[in-house]
Amino acid sequence: MPELTRSTRIVVAGILSLAAFWIVRVLPAGMIPRNAEAMVRAGMIMEQAIGAVRAARVQSGNGFNPALDPNQTGLIGPELSPIITTLGELEAKRSTTNPNIAGYLVYLLDRAGVRPGDSIAIGSSGSFPALLIASLAAARAMDVHPVTILSLGASSYGAGDPAFNLLDIYEILEREKICNGRPAAVSLGGEKDIGSDFDPEVRTRLIQRIQACGSPLLEIPDLRQNVTERRQIYQKAARGRIAAFINSGGGFASLGTSPLVLNLRPGLNTDITLPAEAERGMLHEMAASKIPVIHLLFVKGLVNQAGLPWDPIPLPKPGVPQPAGAAHTGAFWLVTGCYFALLLLLAVYRDKSLD
Repeated sequence: MPELTRSTRIVVAGILSLAAFWIVRVLPAGMIPRNAEAMVRAGMIMEQAIGAVRAARVQSGNGFNPALDPNQTGLIGPELSPIITTLGELEAKRSTTNPNIAGYLVYLLDRAGVRPGDSIAIGSSGSFPALLIASLAAARAMDVHPVTILSLGASSYGAGDPAFNLLDIYEILEREKICNGRPAAVSLGGEKDIGSDFDPEVRTRLIQRIQACGSPLLEIPDLRQNVTERRQIYQKAARGRIAAFINSGGGFASLGTSPLVLNLRPGLNTDITLPAEAERGMLHEMAASKIPVIHLLFVKGLVNQAGLPWDPIPLPKPGVPQPAGAAHTGAFWLVTGCYFALLLLLAVYRDKSLD
């Protein structure tokens, strides 16, 4: 065989690397999950729900601010309002409107051991209305019974419009059969979960709104009593076991008052360090009962974990998310093996040519 010069070997190695790179790019990123069909179905349900919210927003005459909500989801609220309690990041709120977030929640619920016929508990503040939709869409796609408690306070760009709040969005989902039945309970959220920091007139209107919807009003400022009451509501409304708890947003009753909650990673948590009982929120209460917790906060980490884009414009179509760390396909490993084998042969041939 003719001897290859050093520059020729570099060119050949470069061509092999480029070829392997482009082959891997067109291969599926990972193994097709066993629940791929449910993941796609959840994304389609969420897409349908966003369309319904969009239509309701238009019908209400509120319209859209293209600078804040370029995808016209209807799920991006104002920066400030009488029920905005904390600051929020606009790009994070927009990132959660990706329909494939619902598919990723199917993946997480499956990993948590949730199976058709189980019940899941959902605690959602108004900060991320799209994550409430994603949770309910995943539950419907998996034939799982959701028991939902809403808190109406929100951070910036969430469901912070008092006239178009989280309860209004939930009722749109109910009309569209995304979920069945009223919320198990509704609280005002905000300070001490009773909206004590809200404008009194707005607070009164929200209480009247909750009472009119027919769901129980939770108005318990003591954290321990609040958590105990929520747990009883979840258990009473569940069908069989509660297989997982989804926390969406940073509500007082869900997170509690311990700084240990800052150590929670986004996504599935099965081993949570418990604070003192007086500081525990609902997610700690569930964790103490060995119920897996899916924590939907710290959105940047969540979408990276899910393998989803940050702040996508336009929104992607429903598909099968490929979470970070998911197993690769056999074709991927075949290409990888061939690539390194050819590089090894090239190196061996080089050594022999030097003899």
